[in-house]
Amino acid sequence: MKKITQNLSYLFLIFVLPILISCQPESQEQTNSDMPNVVLLLGDDHGWDETGYNGHPYLHTPVLDEMAATGLRMDRFYSASPVCSPTRGSIITGRHPNRYGTFTPGYSIRPEEISIASLMKNRGYATAHYGKWHLGPVKSESPTNPAAFGFEEYLSHDNFFEMDPPLSVNGAEPVIFEGESSEILIREARKFMDKAMEEDKPFFVVIWYGSPHEPYSGLPEDLALYEDLPEDFGDRMVSLTSNETGSRVERLQREVLQERFAEITAMDRSIGQLRDYLEEKGQRENTLLWYFGDNGTPQEGNATVPFRGQKGNIYEGGIRVPAVLEWPAKINQPMINDTHAVSSDVMPTLLDIVGGDLPERPIDGISLLPMLENRMHQRPEPIGFWNGRPRNGGEGLEDYIDPELQKGTTPLVKLMNGIATRNFRNYHQRDIQEEDFSGPRALLDNQYKLVIHGGTGEDAERELFDIHSDPAEEKNLIDSQTEVAENMEEQLRAWQQSVLESLTEADYQ
Repeated sequence: MKKITQNLSYLFLIFVLPILISCQPESQEQTNSDMPNVVLLLGDDHGWDETGYNGHPYLHTPVLDEMAATGLRMDRFYSASPVCSPTRGSIITGRHPNRYGTFTPGYSIRPEEISIASLMKNRGYATAHYGKWHLGPVKSESPTNPAAFGFEEYLSHDNFFEMDPPLSVNGAEPVIFEGESSEILIREARKFMDKAMEEDKPFFVVIWYGSPHEPYSGLPEDLALYEDLPEDFGDRMVSLTSNETGSRVERLQREVLQERFAEITAMDRSIGQLRDYLEEKGQRENTLLWYFGDNGTPQEGNATVPFRGQKGNIYEGGIRVPAVLEWPAKINQPMINDTHAVSSDVMPTLLDIVGGDLPERPIDGISLLPMLENRMHQRPEPIGFWNGRPRNGGEGLEDYIDPELQKGTTPLVKLMNGIATRNFRNYHQRDIQEEDFSGPRALLDNQYKLVIHGGTGEDAERELFDIHSDPAEEKNLIDSQTEVAENMEEQLRAWQQSVLESLTEADYQ
């Protein structure tokens, strides 16, 4: 009898136990070894110069500095647009925002666009959005809210926000969350990450800060760091929103910068809180954490920008932004890369990493996975920039979405026409006319940048810069490098044609 029992035990160990083990769910560590967690962080109006690692003389950004020193520092990273909403659309879609009518702030995305969140969700990711959305209203009935684009949970705002932000939980009426807004977003995102780990899922979390967009405010301890800025620094008057009235006010820039820098420091600290959390949970090794800005420094914050232009311009000061990425399991030694990259590259890069397919429609971004593997030192194709606009400002064009569904609900300090909320718009534009090619536009290859302002004829202003030897865009080479300029203009025009075809809804047919 004893021998029979021993034999049965042996058979159990050999045949049954392995089957039982194989039926158990994988641990989080095993799952994440195949599929990394991904957290995308986006600063609002955070310019290239406003980090310690890029040489700012006064700002304290120790966390971003550490990420730049230990991970991948992208020294020539660009926002797809010099203003916020279009850049956000490029992150979500991998496409230039003019393709779907998100021309500038106040223009929504289109419901037919395919989102990186939906594609990550299809790959088994838990998906969530926190903070500024600005691609349409976040209310539940909106066809362009985060849920409509694949985010299973969201705590979001139609636009930007300050201290004690009013945020919508999954489309509900906004609720006040008391505290410093950057830290609030991280705190709430951690709850979602906890839940994802409990469900043994990798997570894809998008955190779009309201900082450091004006109007500015900060915690006393953060403001104290900048109370002794030099008297000759920011010694001019600037215009911005008043926290008290919501209208424009003129203030001494030095005082404004104290508050702006406090917001950047708080945002930086919140990123540190997130990294600490990931470390505590054993997830930091295999979490891809990617931070960059959505456009260049705005006029009231422009004190140390080393480039031409600022927010709103297609010169470097409007579109070149800080960008750092860390993924310790993949990037185990510091790298600095000056290959041109852009926010439209996010979708192709993540899909390359997780094994997903790109949508079958024109995609403007490329995968940066070779950059993460230190194999990319030149971009294989140029980047197009274009501050487009609807024909005649939209006059005479049909609304793409019912205007009632485009009305926002989350209030902000800055008033517009006396209203504290924001409404959105998008238009059908079903044909292509010559005037549609106008507006500030640029093409950036590995050496040169062609910049064109105005219409499409001989009266358009054309500039050509050697962007590596002249990053401040001070020397116009248009007369000495005519063949280069002409070839680039042809490429730019062909790209614009593709963009306009998308705008006519050809990609949705």
